[in-house]
Amino acid sequence: MADLYLITGGAGFIGSNLAEALVRDGERVRVFDDFSSGTLENLAAIKDRVEIVEGDLRDFAAVRRAMDGVTRVAHQAALRSVERSVDDPLSSDAVNVQGTLHVLQAARENGVKRVVYASSSSAYGDTEVLPKTEDLTPAPISPYAVSKLAAEHYCRVYTRLYGVETVSLRYFNVFGPKQSPESKYAAVIPLFLRSAFKNEPIVIHGDGEQSRDFTYIDNVVQANRLSLTVPGVGGEVFNVACGDRHSLLEIVEIFGQFLGRKLECKHIESRRGDVRHTQASIDRISQKLNYRPIVDFEDGLRLTYDWFKTQWKQ
Repeated sequence: MADLYLITGGAGFIGSNLAEALVRDGERVRVFDDFSSGTLENLAAIKDRVEIVEGDLRDFAAVRRAMDGVTRVAHQAALRSVERSVDDPLSSDAVNVQGTLHVLQAARENGVKRVVYASSSSAYGDTEVLPKTEDLTPAPISPYAVSKLAAEHYCRVYTRLYGVETVSLRYFNVFGPKQSPESKYAAVIPLFLRSAFKNEPIVIHGDGEQSRDFTYIDNVVQANRLSLTVPGVGGEVFNVACGDRHSLLEIVEIFGQFLGRKLECKHIESRRGDVRHTQASIDRISQKLNYRPIVDFEDGLRLTYDWFKTQWKQ
């Protein structure tokens, strides 16, 4: 029988894009989500071709039920945002660490072939070494980063002790269509676009010179699809990025070019727990998974801008 893919957090930004890609390839897909941030609207294009299971990662019985018959897992569900974790570290731990442990144990009990875990570049902390390679010693500086790294360790342990094949993907600042600007913990690109379309000042924490290895969603979907199927990479950790970096002020300038006007910025205090610069080495994932970024930064910004513009006019 064909594989059955379980996507935790499958109604969210990354999960729903991955679900669409798998469905297009003719795969069987089950989505597990508590809909605290994900939406059915994100799955509208494939709602009749996926199985949707509502449940909470913290409920082990619910995770077990969702895992029944599953052969491959893309574990995308998490409480994201460094700032959120600073405000509420207990919830970040319960969802990101215990929730991942529930996924791994249920996968073990059901003989799942592979679990791909969505980790984070925040695990590296604020070390000055650039680009970040996977063999750097992690130095997390926020509860969120600690939770993502702890779950990585659980993945390795389940591979080593129990034979559950896992791959951990350290995402670097993912962006693209369906990323919501509607939370106070929203990512910068949708927040900047919302302000730009509303003709409001763009709020920047700090001087705006901080830089990130911004990674368009199609690159992340590609990395997941490879990680779910390529043999011989159980227990591995890979950066998922483009291998370059861009400042927040650069994003503001590009969006201004798209709109044909200079965008006003409002600078406020820096966020607690934020790192100054991130940039990934993608040598390991390129060598072992044959991953290549398929959409670069500026093309990704244009695609994202065009999508949000369409949504804004509705």
